Amino acid sequence: MMQPARATLRPSRLQPFVRYLATPSPAGPSRQSFADTLEDGPTLDDFISGEAPDRILLGKAKAPRLPAHLKTKIPTGSSYTKIKNDLRGLNLHTVCEEARCPNIGDCWGGSAGMTEEEGKKNATATIMLMGDTCTRGCRFCSVKTSRAPPPLDPHEPEHTAEAISRWGLGYIVLTSVDRDDLADGGAHHFAETIRKIKHKAPQILVEALTPDFRGDMDAVALLAQSGLDVYAHNIETTEAMTPFVRDRRANFRQSLEVLRHAKQAGRNTNAGRGVLTKTSIMLGVGEQPDEVRHALEELRKVDVDVVTFGQYMRPTKRHMKVDRYVEPPEFDKWKEVADNMGFLYVASGPLVRSSYKAGEYFIENVLRGKAGQRAAAKSSLQTDETRERISTST
Repeated sequence: MMQPARATLRPSRLQPFVRYLATPSPAGPSRQSFADTLEDGPTLDDFISGEAPDRILLGKAKAPRLPAHLKTKIPTGSSYTKIKNDLRGLNLHTVCEEARCPNIGDCWGGSAGMTEEEGKKNATATIMLMGDTCTRGCRFCSVKTSRAPPPLDPHEPEHTAEAISRWGLGYIVLTSVDRDDLADGGAHHFAETIRKIKHKAPQILVEALTPDFRGDMDAVALLAQSGLDVYAHNIETTEAMTPFVRDRRANFRQSLEVLRHAKQAGRNTNAGRGVLTKTSIMLGVGEQPDEVRHALEELRKVDVDVVTFGQYMRPTKRHMKVDRYVEPPEFDKWKEVADNMGFLYVASGPLVRSSYKAGEYFIENVLRGKAGQRAAAKSSLQTDETRERISTST
Protein backbone atom coordinates (compact mmCIF):
# COMPACT_ATOMS: atom_id res chain seq x y z
CA MET A 1 0.00 0.00 0.00
CA MET A 2 1.44 3.30 -1.09
CA GLN A 3 1.88 6.05 1.47
CA PRO A 4 0.30 9.45 0.58
CA ALA A 5 2.78 12.06 -0.46
CA ARG A 6 3.72 14.24 2.46
CA ALA A 7 3.52 17.94 1.80
CA THR A 8 6.84 19.62 2.07
CA LEU A 9 7.00 22.86 3.97
CA ARG A 10 9.30 25.44 2.55
CA PRO A 11 10.79 27.74 5.08
CA SER A 12 9.58 31.32 4.47
CA ARG A 13 12.18 33.94 4.00
CA LEU A 14 12.28 36.08 7.15
CA GLN A 15 12.31 39.79 6.53
CA PRO A 16 14.58 41.77 8.81
CA PHE A 17 12.62 44.08 11.21
CA VAL A 18 13.81 47.65 11.06
CA ARG A 19 12.59 50.26 13.56
CA TYR A 20 12.77 53.84 12.37
CA LEU A 21 13.00 56.33 15.21
CA ALA A 22 13.09 59.32 12.89
CA THR A 23 12.76 60.05 9.24
CA PRO A 24 16.18 60.92 7.88
CA SER A 25 16.37 64.27 6.15
CA PRO A 26 17.65 64.09 2.60
CA ALA A 27 20.93 65.82 2.15
CA GLY A 28 19.95 67.88 -0.86
CA PRO A 29 20.16 71.43 -2.16
CA SER A 30 17.42 72.69 0.25
CA ARG A 31 19.44 71.70 3.33
CA GLN A 32 22.56 73.24 1.88
CA SER A 33 20.65 76.40 0.99
CA PHE A 34 19.37 76.76 4.56
CA ALA A 35 22.89 76.31 5.91
CA ASP A 36 24.12 78.98 3.53
CA THR A 37 21.36 81.33 4.71
CA LEU A 38 22.40 80.88 8.32
CA GLU A 39 26.02 81.42 7.39
CA ASP A 40 25.26 84.66 5.56
CA GLY A 41 23.01 86.02 8.33
CA PRO A 42 23.97 88.27 11.27
CA THR A 43 26.22 86.84 13.95
CA LEU A 44 26.32 87.46 17.68
CA ASP A 45 29.18 89.91 17.12
CA ASP A 46 26.98 91.93 14.76
CA PHE A 47 24.34 92.35 17.47
CA ILE A 48 26.87 93.23 20.14
CA SER A 49 28.55 95.80 17.91
CA GLY A 50 25.24 97.41 17.07
CA GLU A 51 25.57 96.77 13.32
CA ALA A 52 22.67 94.32 13.08
CA PRO A 53 19.78 95.02 10.66
CA ASP A 54 17.29 97.61 11.94
CA ARG A 55 14.35 95.23 11.66
CA ILE A 56 13.91 91.49 11.37
CA LEU A 57 10.46 90.45 10.09
CA LEU A 58 8.84 87.41 11.63
CA GLY A 59 5.56 85.85 10.53
CA LYS A 60 3.30 87.51 7.95
CA ALA A 61 4.78 90.90 7.19
CA LYS A 62 1.79 92.00 5.05
CA ALA A 63 -0.79 91.79 7.88
CA PRO A 64 -1.39 95.10 9.72
CA ARG A 65 0.30 95.11 13.11
CA LEU A 66 -1.61 95.97 16.28
CA PRO A 67 -0.95 99.64 17.17
CA ALA A 68 0.18 100.56 20.66
CA HIS A 69 -3.07 102.41 21.43
CA LEU A 70 -5.03 99.13 21.06
CA LYS A 71 -2.97 97.17 23.58
CA THR A 72 -4.55 96.72 27.02
CA LYS A 73 -3.40 95.37 30.37
CA ILE A 74 -4.44 92.06 31.93
CA PRO A 75 -7.54 92.73 34.11
CA THR A 76 -7.09 92.70 37.88
CA GLY A 77 -8.78 94.14 40.96
CA SER A 78 -11.12 93.10 43.75
CA SER A 79 -14.27 94.24 41.95
CA TYR A 80 -13.26 92.35 38.80
CA THR A 81 -12.69 89.18 40.85
CA LYS A 82 -15.99 89.53 42.75
CA ILE A 83 -18.07 90.00 39.60
CA LYS A 84 -16.38 87.03 37.93
CA ASN A 85 -17.00 84.78 40.94
CA ASP A 86 -20.66 85.85 41.16
CA LEU A 87 -21.15 85.05 37.48
CA ARG A 88 -19.69 81.57 37.91
CA GLY A 89 -21.74 80.87 41.02
CA LEU A 90 -25.01 81.78 39.30
CA ASN A 91 -24.09 80.21 35.94
CA LEU A 92 -24.40 83.51 34.11
CA HIS A 93 -22.55 84.60 30.96
CA THR A 94 -21.25 87.99 29.86
CA VAL A 95 -20.56 89.29 26.38
CA CYS A 96 -17.47 90.87 27.95
CA GLU A 97 -15.91 87.40 28.18
CA GLU A 98 -17.56 85.63 25.25
CA ALA A 99 -16.67 88.40 22.77
CA ARG A 100 -13.22 88.94 24.33
CA CYS A 101 -13.80 92.65 24.93
CA PRO A 102 -10.55 94.59 25.53
CA ASN A 103 -12.25 96.82 28.13
CA ILE A 104 -13.28 94.03 30.51
CA GLY A 105 -10.80 94.99 33.25
CA ASP A 106 -11.76 98.65 33.15
CA CYS A 107 -15.53 98.14 32.88
CA TRP A 108 -15.64 95.57 35.69
CA GLY A 109 -14.06 98.07 38.05
CA GLY A 110 -10.56 96.65 37.80
CA SER A 111 -8.70 99.94 37.29
CA ALA A 112 -5.53 100.29 39.34
CA GLY A 113 -5.76 102.31 42.55
CA MET A 114 -9.50 101.83 43.14
CA THR A 115 -10.84 100.60 46.45
CA GLU A 116 -13.32 97.74 46.47
CA GLU A 117 -16.22 100.13 47.05
CA GLU A 118 -15.08 102.48 44.27
CA GLY A 119 -14.61 99.56 41.93
CA LYS A 120 -18.14 98.28 42.60
CA LYS A 121 -19.63 101.73 42.11
CA ASN A 122 -17.86 102.23 38.78
CA ALA A 123 -18.27 98.66 37.49
CA THR A 124 -20.38 97.89 34.43
CA ALA A 125 -21.04 94.34 33.28
CA THR A 126 -22.92 93.25 30.18
CA ILE A 127 -24.91 90.12 30.98
CA MET A 128 -25.56 87.79 28.04
CA LEU A 129 -28.93 86.09 28.36
CA MET A 130 -30.26 82.85 26.84
CA GLY A 131 -26.98 80.98 26.98
CA ASP A 132 -23.62 81.37 25.31
CA THR A 133 -24.45 79.79 21.93
CA CYS A 134 -25.86 81.81 19.02
CA THR A 135 -27.86 80.54 16.05
CA ARG A 136 -26.10 82.98 13.72
CA GLY A 137 -22.53 83.21 12.53
CA CYS A 138 -21.46 86.80 11.94
CA ARG A 139 -17.94 87.00 10.54
CA PHE A 140 -16.65 89.32 13.26
CA CYS A 141 -18.06 87.63 16.38
CA SER A 142 -16.34 85.03 18.57
CA VAL A 143 -19.49 83.78 20.32
CA LYS A 144 -20.13 80.04 19.79
CA THR A 145 -22.69 79.11 17.13
CA SER A 146 -25.11 76.22 16.65
CA ARG A 147 -28.37 75.57 14.82
CA ALA A 148 -29.81 73.93 17.94
CA PRO A 149 -28.51 75.62 21.12
CA PRO A 150 -29.41 74.23 24.56
CA PRO A 151 -32.90 75.11 25.88
CA LEU A 152 -33.43 78.27 27.91
CA ASP A 153 -32.84 78.19 31.64
CA PRO A 154 -36.20 79.08 33.25
CA HIS A 155 -34.37 80.30 36.37
CA GLU A 156 -32.11 82.71 34.47
CA PRO A 157 -34.32 85.82 34.89
CA GLU A 158 -34.43 85.34 38.67
CA HIS A 159 -30.70 84.55 38.94
CA THR A 160 -29.77 87.54 36.81
CA ALA A 161 -31.92 89.93 38.83
CA GLU A 162 -30.47 88.54 42.06
CA ALA A 163 -26.87 88.99 40.89
CA ILE A 164 -27.45 92.53 39.66
CA SER A 165 -29.20 93.62 42.85
CA ARG A 166 -26.33 92.06 44.84
CA TRP A 167 -23.66 94.07 42.99
CA GLY A 168 -25.32 97.40 43.73
CA LEU A 169 -24.61 98.88 40.30
CA GLY A 170 -26.37 101.98 39.04
CA TYR A 171 -26.45 100.96 35.37
CA ILE A 172 -26.59 97.49 33.83
CA VAL A 173 -26.50 96.27 30.23
CA LEU A 174 -28.33 93.12 29.16
CA THR A 175 -27.73 91.50 25.79
CA SER A 176 -28.38 88.11 24.26
CA VAL A 177 -27.38 85.71 21.57
CA ASP A 178 -29.70 85.31 18.58
CA ARG A 179 -32.17 82.49 19.18
CA ASP A 180 -33.78 81.90 15.80
CA ASP A 181 -34.72 78.43 17.05
CA LEU A 182 -37.37 79.97 19.34
CA ALA A 183 -40.76 81.15 18.09
CA ASP A 184 -40.42 84.61 19.67
CA GLY A 185 -36.62 84.76 19.43
CA GLY A 186 -36.49 84.76 23.23
CA ALA A 187 -38.27 88.13 23.57
CA HIS A 188 -40.50 87.02 26.49
CA HIS A 189 -37.51 85.58 28.37
CA PHE A 190 -35.60 88.84 27.84
CA ALA A 191 -38.55 91.01 28.94
CA GLU A 192 -39.16 88.87 32.05
CA THR A 193 -35.54 89.40 33.12
CA ILE A 194 -35.94 93.18 32.86
CA ARG A 195 -39.16 93.13 34.87
CA LYS A 196 -37.54 91.12 37.67
CA ILE A 197 -34.56 93.48 37.81
CA LYS A 198 -36.83 96.50 38.08
CA HIS A 199 -38.85 94.75 40.79
CA LYS A 200 -35.80 93.88 42.90
CA ALA A 201 -33.86 97.11 42.27
CA PRO A 202 -36.08 99.81 40.71
CA GLN A 203 -33.30 102.39 40.99
CA ILE A 204 -31.08 100.54 38.50
CA LEU A 205 -31.12 101.84 34.93
CA VAL A 206 -31.34 99.02 32.39
CA GLU A 207 -30.01 99.01 28.85
CA ALA A 208 -30.99 96.12 26.57
CA LEU A 209 -28.81 95.33 23.56
CA THR A 210 -31.15 93.15 21.53
CA PRO A 211 -31.05 91.00 18.40
CA ASP A 212 -33.35 91.84 15.48
CA PHE A 213 -35.86 89.04 16.31
CA ARG A 214 -36.01 88.24 12.57
CA GLY A 215 -37.88 91.51 12.03
CA ASP A 216 -40.74 90.60 14.39
CA MET A 217 -41.92 94.04 15.52
CA ASP A 218 -44.24 92.57 18.17
CA ALA A 219 -41.16 91.16 19.90
CA VAL A 220 -39.42 94.54 19.59
CA ALA A 221 -42.42 96.29 21.15
CA LEU A 222 -42.53 93.76 23.99
CA LEU A 223 -38.94 94.64 24.93
CA ALA A 224 -39.45 98.38 24.47
CA GLN A 225 -42.40 98.32 26.88
CA SER A 226 -40.81 96.02 29.50
CA GLY A 227 -39.49 98.84 31.67
CA LEU A 228 -36.02 99.23 30.16
CA ASP A 229 -34.42 102.68 29.88
CA VAL A 230 -32.24 102.27 26.77
CA TYR A 231 -33.06 100.11 23.76
CA ALA A 232 -29.86 99.27 21.86
CA HIS A 233 -29.52 97.37 18.61
CA ASN A 234 -26.32 97.45 16.56
CA ILE A 235 -26.19 98.03 12.83
CA GLU A 236 -22.50 96.97 13.18
CA THR A 237 -21.34 98.45 9.85
CA THR A 238 -22.45 100.37 6.78
CA GLU A 239 -25.20 99.21 4.44
CA ALA A 240 -22.71 98.34 1.69
CA MET A 241 -20.52 96.24 4.00
CA THR A 242 -23.36 94.42 5.80
CA PRO A 243 -23.42 91.32 3.51
CA PHE A 244 -19.67 90.83 4.06
CA VAL A 245 -19.71 91.35 7.84
CA ARG A 246 -23.00 90.13 9.32
CA ASP A 247 -24.90 86.87 9.09
CA ARG A 248 -27.05 86.53 5.96
CA ARG A 249 -30.23 86.72 8.07
CA ALA A 250 -29.36 90.22 9.26
CA ASN A 251 -29.60 93.30 7.09
CA PHE A 252 -29.16 97.04 7.43
CA ARG A 253 -32.76 98.05 6.68
CA GLN A 254 -34.19 95.53 9.12
CA SER A 255 -31.96 96.90 11.88
CA LEU A 256 -33.12 100.45 11.12
CA GLU A 257 -36.73 99.30 11.38
CA VAL A 258 -36.02 97.68 14.76
CA LEU A 259 -34.61 100.96 16.09
CA ARG A 260 -37.48 102.99 14.64
CA HIS A 261 -40.16 100.72 16.08
CA ALA A 262 -38.46 100.53 19.48
CA LYS A 263 -38.50 104.33 19.72
CA GLN A 264 -42.15 104.48 18.72
CA ALA A 265 -43.34 101.60 20.94
CA GLY A 266 -41.49 102.90 24.00
CA ARG A 267 -42.47 106.54 23.62
CA ASN A 268 -44.96 106.56 26.50
CA THR A 269 -43.09 104.26 28.89
CA ASN A 270 -41.14 105.16 32.03
CA ALA A 271 -43.72 107.73 33.21
CA GLY A 272 -43.67 109.51 29.87
CA ARG A 273 -39.89 109.70 29.62
CA GLY A 274 -39.79 107.09 26.87
CA VAL A 275 -36.72 105.09 25.92
CA LEU A 276 -33.43 106.16 24.42
CA THR A 277 -32.28 104.26 21.33
CA LYS A 278 -28.67 103.39 20.71
CA THR A 279 -26.50 101.69 18.07
CA SER A 280 -22.86 100.95 17.31
CA ILE A 281 -20.63 100.98 14.23
CA MET A 282 -17.31 99.14 13.79
CA LEU A 283 -14.59 100.83 11.74
CA GLY A 284 -11.76 99.03 9.99
CA VAL A 285 -13.80 96.40 8.10
CA GLY A 286 -13.48 97.97 4.63
CA GLU A 287 -16.03 100.78 4.90
CA GLN A 288 -15.71 104.03 2.91
CA PRO A 289 -16.21 107.53 4.43
CA ASP A 290 -19.28 108.29 2.32
CA GLU A 291 -20.83 104.99 3.45
CA VAL A 292 -20.32 105.88 7.12
CA ARG A 293 -21.90 109.30 6.59
CA HIS A 294 -24.85 107.67 4.82
CA ALA A 295 -25.32 105.27 7.75
CA LEU A 296 -25.40 108.19 10.21
CA GLU A 297 -27.96 110.02 8.09
CA GLU A 298 -30.20 106.95 8.04
CA LEU A 299 -29.91 106.59 11.82
CA ARG A 300 -31.01 110.18 12.37
CA LYS A 301 -34.05 109.57 10.15
CA VAL A 302 -35.28 106.93 12.63
CA ASP A 303 -34.48 109.20 15.61
CA VAL A 304 -31.62 107.20 17.14
CA ASP A 305 -30.24 109.04 20.19
CA VAL A 306 -26.81 107.50 20.82
CA VAL A 307 -24.16 106.14 18.46
CA THR A 308 -20.74 104.66 19.25
CA PHE A 309 -17.72 104.06 17.00
CA GLY A 310 -15.04 101.46 17.75
CA GLN A 311 -12.20 99.61 16.05
CA TYR A 312 -12.91 96.10 14.75
CA MET A 313 -10.41 93.66 16.25
CA ARG A 314 -10.15 90.15 14.87
CA PRO A 315 -10.97 87.64 17.66
CA THR A 316 -9.25 84.63 16.06
CA LYS A 317 -7.70 83.64 12.73
CA ARG A 318 -11.01 81.99 11.79
CA HIS A 319 -12.74 85.35 11.68
CA MET A 320 -12.85 88.21 9.21
CA LYS A 321 -9.52 89.99 8.75
CA VAL A 322 -8.95 93.56 9.84
CA ASP A 323 -8.93 95.82 6.79
CA ARG A 324 -7.04 98.59 8.59
CA TYR A 325 -6.43 100.03 12.03
CA VAL A 326 -8.11 103.41 12.26
CA GLU A 327 -6.06 106.17 13.88
CA PRO A 328 -7.51 108.11 16.88
CA PRO A 329 -7.83 111.40 14.90
CA GLU A 330 -10.26 109.71 12.51
CA PHE A 331 -12.41 108.61 15.43
CA ASP A 332 -12.42 112.21 16.64
CA LYS A 333 -13.56 113.31 13.19
CA TRP A 334 -16.53 110.94 13.19
CA LYS A 335 -17.50 112.07 16.67
CA GLU A 336 -17.61 115.66 15.42
CA VAL A 337 -19.63 114.67 12.34
CA ALA A 338 -22.20 112.75 14.42
CA ASP A 339 -22.44 115.53 17.03
CA ASN A 340 -23.20 118.04 14.28
CA MET A 341 -25.96 115.77 12.96
CA GLY A 342 -27.82 116.07 16.27
CA PHE A 343 -27.17 112.80 18.10
CA LEU A 344 -27.77 113.13 21.83
CA TYR A 345 -24.44 111.49 22.62
CA VAL A 346 -21.52 110.06 20.63
CA ALA A 347 -18.71 107.84 21.99
CA SER A 348 -15.90 107.36 19.48
CA GLY A 349 -12.49 105.77 19.97
CA PRO A 350 -10.40 102.70 19.11
CA LEU A 351 -11.40 100.75 22.23
CA VAL A 352 -15.00 101.98 22.45
CA ARG A 353 -17.59 99.21 22.28
CA SER A 354 -21.38 99.27 22.21
CA SER A 355 -21.52 98.86 26.00
CA TYR A 356 -18.58 101.13 26.76
CA LYS A 357 -19.06 102.58 30.22
CA ALA A 358 -18.21 106.18 29.31
CA GLY A 359 -21.41 106.31 27.31
CA GLU A 360 -23.36 104.78 30.14
CA TYR A 361 -22.20 107.46 32.56
CA PHE A 362 -23.54 110.10 30.21
CA ILE A 363 -26.78 108.27 29.51
CA GLU A 364 -27.31 107.69 33.22
CA ASN A 365 -26.98 111.42 33.86
CA VAL A 366 -29.34 112.20 30.98
CA LEU A 367 -31.97 109.77 32.24
CA ARG A 368 -31.72 110.91 35.84
CA GLY A 369 -31.68 114.51 34.67
CA LYS A 370 -34.89 114.01 32.73
CA ALA A 371 -36.48 112.40 35.76
CA GLY A 372 -35.43 115.40 37.88
CA GLN A 373 -36.82 117.85 35.32
CA ARG A 374 -40.16 116.04 35.26
CA ALA A 375 -40.32 116.02 39.06
CA ALA A 376 -39.50 119.74 39.17
CA ALA A 377 -42.08 120.51 36.49
CA LYS A 378 -44.73 118.46 38.32
CA SER A 379 -43.92 120.19 41.59
CA SER A 380 -44.12 123.59 39.92
CA LEU A 381 -47.47 122.72 38.36
CA GLN A 382 -48.87 121.59 41.71
CA THR A 383 -47.63 124.80 43.33
CA ASP A 384 -49.30 126.93 40.66
CA GLU A 385 -52.57 124.99 41.08
CA THR A 386 -52.44 125.49 44.86
CA ARG A 387 -51.86 129.21 44.47
CA GLU A 388 -54.74 129.43 42.03
CA ARG A 389 -57.10 127.67 44.46
CA ILE A 390 -56.03 129.95 47.30
CA SER A 391 -56.51 132.99 45.11
CA THR A 392 -59.98 131.80 44.06
CA SER A 393 -61.06 131.08 47.63
CA THR A 394 -60.03 134.52 48.79
